[in-house]
Amino acid sequence: MDRKVALVTNATGYAGPPAVAALQDAHYRVLAHDNAFGSETARIGFLVDHPGAELIVASTPQGAFEAAWSVAGRIDAVISNDHFPAIHKPTTEVSLDEMRETLEALVVQPFALVRAAIPHLEAQGGGNIVMVTSCRTHLPMHGGAIPDAARAAANALLRSFAIELAPRNIAVNAVAPNFLYSEAYYPKAVFIDSETGRDYVKSEVPAGRLGRPDEIGDLIRYLATTESRFLTGAIVDFSGGWPAAKTRPKS
Repeated sequence: MDRKVALVTNATGYAGPPAVAALQDAHYRVLAHDNAFGSETARIGFLVDHPGAELIVASTPQGAFEAAWSVAGRIDAVISNDHFPAIHKPTTEVSLDEMRETLEALVVQPFALVRAAIPHLEAQGGGNIVMVTSCRTHLPMHGGAIPDAARAAANALLRSFAIELAPRNIAVNAVAPNFLYSEAYYPKAVFIDSETGRDYVKSEVPAGRLGRPDEIGDLIRYLATTESRFLTGAIVDFSGGWPAAKTRPKS
């Protein structure tokens, strides 16, 4: 029997590397897309860490899916691994372009990817879509209107996709991290190597540490490979118990 196939987008950052590794461990044929793969140096570096992955070079989410489909002839799982630098500024200091760029990366592009995938997944009899979003909206932060709005929109998008695609045997679920180690959001030098950073994490996260990439990889692998398409519309927090209730001093 031919190996099942997965497409992982934005594969060099956030949850991309652990998703690729976990799906390879599950014996999937993994096609990895990232805009950085336009650089030969980036391609070589990624393949050193993930031998056997097949790299997709495309400029748009639609192009990535179509290119992956033309290579493999089927896609059993799509991992929409979406990330963008979180802009934290007072609303009066942010630009509309910053809002537009964030929404483009975290809402418009995953929408475009799923829209491109739907007819192909339906034609082959179904499939699994896993979106990597965020649970940061459980506790909005001062100055975080832009990333909070974008992540809330992505989670709402997932719920709508799940309702629409369930009759087509396409499951859509999300992993929603916070306090996941990644150089994009919680860099090692600040939150692991620094005592101050470690103390901050311990004060916020009941688990007392950042989530490991291999742990989120395990969760993505489960949602991507499960044959239970009755499981759809789930947004699974991956946050070590954050946010925990705290006793706050009265103002």
